[in-house]
Amino acid sequence: MAEHMTSADAIFRIVIEADLQRVWRELTKTDEAQGAVFNAWLHTTGLVPGAAMQMRTGSGKHVMVVGEVLEFDPPRRFVHSHRFTQYDDPVCQVAYDLKPVAGGVQVTLRVSGMPAGTRTAKSMQQGGDTILRNLKAIAERGRPPLATRLMYIAFDWLEFVLPGRTRSEHWPL
Repeated sequence: MAEHMTSADAIFRIVIEADLQRVWRELTKTDEAQGAVFNAWLHTTGLVPGAAMQMRTGSGKHVMVVGEVLEFDPPRRFVHSHRFTQYDDPVCQVAYDLKPVAGGVQVTLRVSGMPAGTRTAKSMQQGGDTILRNLKAIAERGRPPLATRLMYIAFDWLEFVLPGRTRSEHWPL
């Protein structure tokens, strides 16, 4: 396996005009799709440190991300390891920190240990702002923007093109 250098942390931040519990639930819910996180479903053996976790497609037929819960401190901090199943890239770490501020909740998304020059690093750099913008829209208005909703419909229609290596049977929880 090739050795990868890690790039600097990617840090994304936004203030959301919503209740802390509303924002926290949107990031940690397991009973419905996470509209902020590309409409994936969080599956886990438990939201406790050491528990396995996955982000799956709506049908459950594909696993997009695997990881482990590293920290879980409701409603302030959620940290997990992160590896895209479609790539052979090393694991990185994703941390969500929520802090009440005047006018709402400041959410900081930090991605640490991204393997420099990999598809994972590129995807994470591009995805951070998108996740936080969608989180803001959902927490404040109840749904992501129209363009995002249309993209999610396309994701569902095109699920059949995902690589076979992402099929759920290859990633038991």
